[in-house]
Amino acid sequence: MKNKKEAIEIIKILKEYYPDAVCSLDFTTPFEMMIAVMLSAQCTDERVNKTTPLLFKKYNTPEKLARIDINELEKIIHPCGFYKNKAKNIKACSQKLLDDFNGIVPDNMKNLQSLPGVGRKSANVIMLEAFHNPQGIAVDTHAKRISNKIGFSKESDPEKIELDLLKQIPKEYYYDVNHLLVWHGRKICSARNPKCSKCPVNMYCNSYKSN
Repeated sequence: MKNKKEAIEIIKILKEYYPDAVCSLDFTTPFEMMIAVMLSAQCTDERVNKTTPLLFKKYNTPEKLARIDINELEKIIHPCGFYKNKAKNIKACSQKLLDDFNGIVPDNMKNLQSLPGVGRKSANVIMLEAFHNPQGIAVDTHAKRISNKIGFSKESDPEKIELDLLKQIPKEYYYDVNHLLVWHGRKICSARNPKCSKCPVNMYCNSYKSN
């Protein structure tokens, strides 16, 4: 693993390289954010953003999505993939919000993770984007790949990778690092054709040094 000084330096370099790094999912309320995150599993944010306008035009509250016909919901979200499981979770999640939380998206990790279809990664994203109160670091495929390559973690399990990241990265950097790892993974450190020679932090990367 890196020491804290190295980790902070990597974040600072990436922040300078990606000054506009923000969440790319479109939403207007915490509930819309949660649904968008659920749809984004194994799907690009771009595809989700093309799907949610149609969904949210008629169904943008827990009440409406709890009552929606499952077949109609599946049809709307079909382009996002895994639509049957996602539709089931969205309806169940909406109903649980009504039953247990007065229709309000909870603003803490424990209650968020009690909702169907919301795991730790999703809860981290919701806390960051909907409530501007990051509690950890969301480990998606980009964060996992970069963490393994750069030497933040040797683990393969996302929750174990997050634990390693939290040991190296101070809390005041949680907001930035969540966005930066995603942007870096999309633009430079891609899975198939990483642009290692252009990488602004390649001097810290164990994978680059070994090549």
